[in-house]
Order: sequence, then C-alpha cells, then structure tokens
Amino acid sequence: MDNFYNLRAEKQEHIINAALNVFGKNGYKKASVADIATEAGIAKGMINYYFGSKKNLYLYLAEYSFKNVTAAMNERFIGNITDLFEKMKVTTAIKVDVMKEHPAMFSFLASFYNERDIDVADEVALILEEGKEFREKWLFDGIDFSKFKDDVDPVLLDKFLVWAAEGFTKNLRDNMDVAAIEDLTKDLFEMLDIMQKYFYRY
Repeated sequence: MDNFYNLRAEKQEHIINAALNVFGKNGYKKASVADIATEAGIAKGMINYYFGSKKNLYLYLAEYSFKNVTAAMNERFIGNITDLFEKMKVTTAIKVDVMKEHPAMFSFLASFYNERDIDVADEVALILEEGKEFREKWLFDGIDFSKFKDDVDPVLLDKFLVWAAEGFTKNLRDNMDVAAIEDLTKDLFEMLDIMQKYFYRY
C-alpha cells in the first residue's frame, strides 16, 4: 500500500473512484482488474503494484467507504436527539448527503451489503457485523425508550429498522438521480412516522 499512498492525493482519489464504480456496478466476482485499470486510466499491472491483489483493493475500498461515512456522521451530527425515529431521519439525511457527494462510494456500499462471493464472503460478513454493532450503538445510545409501548419487542423493532434501511438502500441504488433520491427519502420519512405511531404509546 505504500506505493499507493506515495501518489498525489488527486491520483489516489481518481483510482479509488474508478474502483468503487466498477465494483459497485459489477460486484466482486464480475469486476475485473482490467476494467478498473481502464476506468482509472492506468496500466493493469499497476493495480497489483499498488494493492497487491484485487481482493486487497476490494477490502481497502470497504474500509475507506465506511470510514468516510462514519467521519461524516461524527462531523455533521449535532445535538442530543432522544427520539429514535427523529434520530433515524437525521442520520439518513446525512447519509444521503454523503451519497450525493460520493455516488460511486454509495454504489459500492450498496453492492457490498449483498456480496456473497466465496473469495470475500468471510471478510464481508465480519465487516458487516462490526458495522452492525456500530450502527446499533450510534442509533440507540441516548434514546428515550419510555416513549415505547410496554409490549414492544426490541428484536422486532430492530428488524423493522433494518428492513426499512435495506429497502431504502436498494431503491436508492436503482434510482441515483436527485429527484428520485428526494422522493425516496420522503417516502422513508413517512414510513418512519407510521412506525412511530405503531410503536409509541401515543
């Protein structure tokens, strides 16, 4: 990786965006080193020179993407929100902003969540599990659970939230234009309002 880090920042970003785009469109198995190199405007052999292998590049991109999303959350999240559904709206808005700024990254992450290729399956599962722990800590810390009905099953609640997030992510991946993003975000927020009415005491 030292060879890659020695490149100018602009060159690094260009290669990263090319790889994110190719993996995002094709998934791990179908994405080829040749396609990545072509999109990046470099010789095929430079991918191995910089990253060692296609797998190393893929896992680097996963780490890079999650770090960027986490940094955006830490930088832009303001205030102490105790309402779970309001917190989901705020965090979703931040993620959507990141997606608009870095569409290739979002496409990659959407593909990464569904990646099952045997060559990277174990690593993907581990990264997603770590991400789940972070998501749950980020989302649920500081929440006022007294608003919820007594019979609310926390496992069921978590499933609702995960399914909503996964469906939202899939639809965003299939509709990347700005108008569609705004419409999908509005739909998600309306869905969260419905869930709030179902799970809350009032």
